[in-house]
Amino acid sequence: MAKEIKESDYLGPPALTPEDAEDELVSMAINLARQRLADGTASNQLIAEVIKMGTSKERLQKEKLKRENEMLKAKTEAIKSQKHAEELAANAIKAFRSYSGVDVEDDYFDY
Repeated sequence: MAKEIKESDYLGPPALTPEDAEDELVSMAINLARQRLADGTASNQLIAEVIKMGTSKERLQKEKLKRENEMLKAKTEAIKSQKHAEELAANAIKAFRSYSGVDVEDDYFDY
């Protein structure tokens, strides 16, 4: 028989964020599932979920989600960078206008 996991084995300092609390609960559930599998008391549903977690399809889906998140972050950064470049260009145009004697406040040249 496997070592029984006690509640005191789980408890540490309280989670500071909702994400940390979620991670802690998932960890506790995995430990409990591991204990039930080792004891032979796991339900068929639990066994099926554990098997599903280990499939290559599940790993590929997780990898795909990870890559999609990275792509979204990169797109966000590109948009921010583009906005910054547009601001720099607008400031440069204003500076050139002021050097050439054109009234900087003139709306005729604003885009």
